[in-house]
Amino acid sequence: MTQRRRLLQAAAALGASAILPRMVRAQSGAKKYSGVTLNVSVFSTAYAKLLQQWLPEFEASSGIKVNFDAPSFPVYNQRADLELSTRGSAYDVLNVTFIYSSRWINSGWLTPLDDFIKNPALTAADWDVKDFLPGALAPETGKDGKLYGIPWDAEVLLSGASRFDLVKAAGFAYPDTTDDLVKVLRAVNKKERVAGYVADNHYGWTFVPYLQAFGGNVFRAPPDDLFPTLDTPEAIAAAEYYANLISEFGPDGGVTYTPDQVTQALKLGRTNFTDAGQLYLAQLGDAAASRTIKTANFGLVPKGPAGRFPGVAVHALGIPSASKNKEAAWAFIQWAQSKQITRRAVVAGYGSPARRSDIDSKEFRAKQLINGHDLAELSLQSIDLAAKSGHMKYRTVAVYPQVDQQLNTAIARIATKQLSAKQAMQQAQAASIAEVKRAGIKI
Repeated sequence: MTQRRRLLQAAAALGASAILPRMVRAQSGAKKYSGVTLNVSVFSTAYAKLLQQWLPEFEASSGIKVNFDAPSFPVYNQRADLELSTRGSAYDVLNVTFIYSSRWINSGWLTPLDDFIKNPALTAADWDVKDFLPGALAPETGKDGKLYGIPWDAEVLLSGASRFDLVKAAGFAYPDTTDDLVKVLRAVNKKERVAGYVADNHYGWTFVPYLQAFGGNVFRAPPDDLFPTLDTPEAIAAAEYYANLISEFGPDGGVTYTPDQVTQALKLGRTNFTDAGQLYLAQLGDAAASRTIKTANFGLVPKGPAGRFPGVAVHALGIPSASKNKEAAWAFIQWAQSKQITRRAVVAGYGSPARRSDIDSKEFRAKQLINGHDLAELSLQSIDLAAKSGHMKYRTVAVYPQVDQQLNTAIARIATKQLSAKQAMQQAQAASIAEVKRAGIKI
């Protein structure tokens, strides 16, 4: 081993050790949690991949062994919801998925974190929970006023184009409305063998901004009136429009694309437009992996007849109430979301931090400036729009995960021509009403 490599490893270990709270080491100097094994599960994202890279540093400094699992978004949610609902103890740290936050928190399936945060023996004085965006902490707070998750992601759905050079060559500006988007896609689809549009097949996330832009909504007046409204003329029109984007302008098999597949297709220039989370679009600025860094462009999600309704979501790390290693789990969360680690992630290119100090940092602002376009500014505009309109209230009600699945199914059936938009949305409406009633909600 070279001297330089030894120095780098020593520096990494020192950095990780400095991040860890004092409680990790006992008074004797031994590692307090030596021999403890933590089972951690999140869904696959850029942030999760960075944590996996840096885990050896945490393990070496804390003595804790971490089994880290990061399956796809739908697989993760299915496993986590089942484990929590059965009060299983298989996991010590889980991602608190935005659409499940109300269900998981208010069912008592997660551990309140306030006592950990307030205890100076368990939490470093400079860890600073107040540095996290208030809007990101709000969905992680239960009806009892206690905090159940520490946000690692304040994700905004933005519009992105990997090959905007094709759009300029066709004589068009960046599309701002739903009508503009179709005109542009018709002009550039399959030019240089680049498909016009692709979307993450979690349509309960990617479709709803279009549903609302056409004047529809998921529920009548969430969170108080949860009568589903998926079969209105506005909802049917939105579903037909959106499914046609996928079927007419999408790549082969586009209806099956996951977020990672969408990102890869954009980075390679195989598809052009998408609506995706900021943390995924920011990867187009990776000089080492993106072939489209010099042709990318970005905007807000398209405005429709009823206005513009960007999706805003928050994901967090929490501790299941059945975990048998809660203090060690908190040590992991504290490390994973310390100022040092979150800033390190920003420097590495992570695009959706939840700490205000990271958002305001020069490192973040520089990374968010891609081909002259400022993703940070677009995200802040989107967050401001969501705060003013309150249009994201539909997403954290306890029954939304079930309705989310109905939207996923409906859009897929329309895009693959199995059903008409009217038929698919009527089926989604009937199934959603049944799910709401099954949840014990009066409508």
